[in-house]
Amino acid sequence: MQRVLEQTYSAISVRDGSDPINDCPASVLALLPAHPDPLIALAHLKLHTFPFASVPTCWRRLYTDASIAKAVALIEQGLVHSKDYATGPSISKRKRGEDPDQSPDDGVTEDAWVDKAVKVLDMAGIMAGAAGREELIETLLSELQSYLVHAAPSQRKRLRVDKGWDSFPVGRNMELSDVPHIQHPIQSAAAPSMQAFEMHMKTAQPLCIKDVLNHWPAMHERPWSSPAYLLDKTLGGRRLVPVEIGRSYTDVNWGQSIITFREFMERYMMCQITDPGKLGYLAQHDLFSQIPSLRNDIAIPDYCYTDPPPLKTSSLTASENLSNRLDEPLLNAWFGPAGTVSPLHTDPYHNILCQVVGKKYIRLYSPSQTSKLYPRGVEDGGVNMSNTSEVDAEGALNELEARYPLFRQAEYLETILSEGECLYIPVGWWHYVRSLSVSFSVSFWWN
Repeated sequence: MQRVLEQTYSAISVRDGSDPINDCPASVLALLPAHPDPLIALAHLKLHTFPFASVPTCWRRLYTDASIAKAVALIEQGLVHSKDYATGPSISKRKRGEDPDQSPDDGVTEDAWVDKAVKVLDMAGIMAGAAGREELIETLLSELQSYLVHAAPSQRKRLRVDKGWDSFPVGRNMELSDVPHIQHPIQSAAAPSMQAFEMHMKTAQPLCIKDVLNHWPAMHERPWSSPAYLLDKTLGGRRLVPVEIGRSYTDVNWGQSIITFREFMERYMMCQITDPGKLGYLAQHDLFSQIPSLRNDIAIPDYCYTDPPPLKTSSLTASENLSNRLDEPLLNAWFGPAGTVSPLHTDPYHNILCQVVGKKYIRLYSPSQTSKLYPRGVEDGGVNMSNTSEVDAEGALNELEARYPLFRQAEYLETILSEGECLYIPVGWWHYVRSLSVSFSVSFWWN
C-alpha cells in the first residue's frame, strides 16, 4: 500500500508541459497537492459555471488531482492510526493534504477513513470524469479492497454482507403481476451467425437473440443475481452511484441523487416499494469504467462489430443524424427494482440490450410511426427532448385517446426480455421499457 501511495503522490506532484492542469493559474497550482480542500471547492465551482462538455480540461484535472491528493492523505493517516495496522507507515513530512494546524488523526476515525477515501475518489470520477487519472484511481481503490480483505477481523467487518443477501427477494411487490400479453411479437433467433445477423440488419427490424450470453461469468460463476457478489465488487457497497428517483425521467417528481451502492441496495433493491414515485433506478450509467472488475464479467457481443447498412436519414431525428462514429461500443448499466420505466424514446445508435438478471417488457415502434408518437420539443432550459415521446405508452386508454388520438393507430412490436436474452434495437426505433422484476441489463451502443 505504501508503495502505491508514494507512486500516486509522485504522479500528481510532477507535471510535464503537456499536462492540461497547467492552464490553471500558477497561484492555484502552488496549493497542490498539500492543500486539496480549497482546490476541490474551487474546481467544483468551475464545473458548475459551464455546461459539462464546455468545462476547460484544466478544471476537471484540478478537481481530480486534488481529490486524489486528499484520498492519499486519508488513506495514509488511516493506516497509521488504525488499531489493526501495528506496523503501518509513518505519515510523510510532506503532510499530504493536511492542515498544518490540524492533528493527523482529526476526522480520520477507524470506522470512517475508508468510506471517506472511497467517496472522494468516486466523486472525482462522477463529477470530473477522472480527467485522465482513471488508472490511478482504480489502483488506489483496488489497494483498499485488498487491504480490507487481508486486514484484521475488526477491519474486515466493514466488508460485511447482511444475512439474506445471497439473492434478491421475491414475492409480493418484488415482481409485477400485470405482465402484458404479447400480441405483436418481435422476431427471434437462436445465436445467429454474423452473416445472418448482418442480413437481418438490412431489414431494419428488431430481433430477439437467444443463447449468446451463456459464457458470461455474470450469468454463472460471478453472478449478478447475487447481492452479496455485487456488494463485494463495490468495496462492501461503499462505491458511489448516481441514482434516478421516481418511476420515469418524464415524471414531474423525478429527481437524481448520488448515494453509496449499499444505500441503493438497502433502499430500493432489498425491500418492497409500493409508491412508484419512490423507486430508485441506476440508469444509463457507465458502471464498467467506474468499476472495471464488473466489466470482466461480461463481453461485448460480436454483433456490435458488424457494419450497419446506410441510414435512411429522412426517418431519423436530428440527434440520430448527428451522432458521431464510435471507435468502440458504448456500454451502460441499467439496474433497478420492478416497476422502473424508460419512457418511449429513441437512441442515436444501434443497440443490443442484454438481460442479465430478471425480466423486462419492451415495446418498439418503427421510425415510420413517429408522427403518431407525439415527440417532445425543446423544453424549459433549452433542453432538446425531441427523442422522447409525450405519451405514456402504458397509460390509461381513455386519457391516451383524449390527449393523443393518433397514438392508438401506431403499429408496434413487443417482447418480454428474460435472463440470458438480447434485443437488437435498430437506430431510430422508438422503445418503451418497463422492469417486471428486479432487473440488471447492459446496453451496447454502436454504429
